[in-house]
Amino acid sequence: MRGRFITFEGIEGVGKSTQLAHAALHLRGLGIDPLLTREPGGTPLAEALRALVLQRRDQPVGVTAELLMIFAARASHVADVIGPELARGRWVLCDRFTDATEAYQGAGHGVALATIRQLAAIAHPGLAPDLTLLLDAPPAVAHGRVASRGATLDRFEAENQKFFERVRHGYLEIAVREPARVRRIDATGDERQVAIAIARELDSYLAGRE
Repeated sequence: MRGRFITFEGIEGVGKSTQLAHAALHLRGLGIDPLLTREPGGTPLAEALRALVLQRRDQPVGVTAELLMIFAARASHVADVIGPELARGRWVLCDRFTDATEAYQGAGHGVALATIRQLAAIAHPGLAPDLTLLLDAPPAVAHGRVASRGATLDRFEAENQKFFERVRHGYLEIAVREPARVRRIDATGDERQVAIAIARELDSYLAGRE
């Protein structure tokens, strides 16, 4: 039996990586041992491309170059990790997938949705998440969390609030368009509150499969 592909989405600072780890612990308690991975990334090639995409530099990266690097990384990730693991019956939890491209490069940078879908059909034909957990918080809240880390900001984290407002709007549009797949999680609460909300969504998803 094919495994299940669950993605975690949201703007910078909503806690995706932290909550992905909590979700994995919850699933392990139910007898499911998922693979945890991220985008861009997940393979040596994809991680190298991730570094290029996120690095801040004097010469800006064009939107087209950014888009193609992201999909090149995704193609590698799907072919070498996600696809084989799902085929073996393993569940995969992924920090971002193509919804992020629609939100960031599409809503954020103005890339046409048709272009993103064409590239998605090449990079991962027939593959879409079974469940997407959209961690949602206002950009001002999320930015405050990023700033509190005190770490050097990558190229996306350094974007302005208007950019993240567009990205958030893009995510919410996806949630409205695909309510059966995308579940919005209020990420304004504390870490434990958000983890409990995600666990409930996972339990509901599992109950629906029985």
